[in-house]
Amino acid sequence: MSSLQNLTISAVAAVSSLLATTPVSLAQSSLLESVKRNPGEAQALCQQFKSINARGESALSNRSIAVIAGQRNLNTTEAEIVATYVIGLNCPDVR
Repeated sequence: MSSLQNLTISAVAAVSSLLATTPVSLAQSSLLESVKRNPGEAQALCQQFKSINARGESALSNRSIAVIAGQRNLNTTEAEIVATYVIGLNCPDVR
């Protein structure tokens, strides 16, 4: 392996390490803490998602995500992360 390849690999590893500890990853971690620590909150969201599905709408539709964002004072990306996390771990029957 050439020294240029070694340098490139080292640079990629350093950037990856920095990104793993950025405030964004820390914010996402704290974003999920409330539903991790409070299963009742996750179940309430599951019920909300099931109601959305009953209307023929996806729980991850833009409209659904906008409602969740408004309810929880989140931006749409954060709301989508929370919804995906809750659905994946607590209500796999939701679509």
